Amino acid sequence: MRESIDETVAKIVAEQFELPLEKVTMNSQFMDDFKEDSLSMVELVLAIEERFGLEISDDDSEALKTVGDVVNYIKMHT
Repeated sequence: MRESIDETVAKIVAEQFELPLEKVTMNSQFMDDFKEDSLSMVELVLAIEERFGLEISDDDSEALKTVGDVVNYIKMHT
């Protein structure tokens, strides 16, 4: 069975930020909850783009504040 977009994004976030998967929720905020900086966010966006075959503009990537934002963005653009 194919993984859902939610599950795939959660796994990518956990891997990129070296977090336990159970710490990653749709409401998790990258800067506040995970204390990530702009460089780590660029790396996350690159991983998301590669996995889903997307191109996310700089303006769009700046609007991605939570895991749920990323999931919704992917659903709207695939």
